[in-house]
Amino acid sequence: MPGIDDILLFRPLNFAVLTISDEGSTQENESGDSLVDRIANAGHTVSERRLIKSDTAKIAAQVKAWAPLDGIDVILTLGGVGMTENDGAVDVLKSAFDKTLIGFPILFHHLQSGLEAFASLQWRVCAGLVDGTFVFCLPSDIAAAEKAWDEILSGALDSRYRPSSLVDLIPRLKE
Repeated sequence: MPGIDDILLFRPLNFAVLTISDEGSTQENESGDSLVDRIANAGHTVSERRLIKSDTAKIAAQVKAWAPLDGIDVILTLGGVGMTENDGAVDVLKSAFDKTLIGFPILFHHLQSGLEAFASLQWRVCAGLVDGTFVFCLPSDIAAAEKAWDEILSGALDSRYRPSSLVDLIPRLKE
C-alpha cells in the first residue's frame, strides 16, 4: 500500500522558494508564506527565498543561479503560470528544463475539483529538472498551491514515501 513507511529514514531537503508577482510587493507573498510553513512543518529547510516582479529574464536568472547550488534540492516558484502577457514563468522555465516531469500537471489538474476545476484551466503548471534540481511551477493562488503541496509534493518529496519518491533520484541527478 502506498504511503509513508515509518521504518525508513527521513531525509530533509533544502528548498528555494521564488514568488513571482506583478507588483513585487510582500502583500503578494501569502502563498509563499504558506508554502514555507508547510515545508518547515514537513521537516525540510527553506535555504533561499525571493520575491521578484514578473520578468522572464529575472525569473530564469534566479532559477538558473539556484539550481546548481549544492544546498538546493528543490525550487518552488509561485505565480507566473496564468494566461496573461505577464505570466511568462512557465514559458521561460520550460525552455530551461533539462528534463520535464510530465506527470505533475496531470496530477495537479486532476486534484482540482468542484468549483476550482474551471479555475485550474487557466493555470499552466509545470515541473522539471534544471542542473539536476527539481523545479515546480505553481500558481500564486493560496488554495491551489497548498493543495499541490499537501496532495502531491509532500509525499513525492518525502524519502519515506513508498513505493518510491523523487528523493530516491536526487543522488543520481547531478552525476
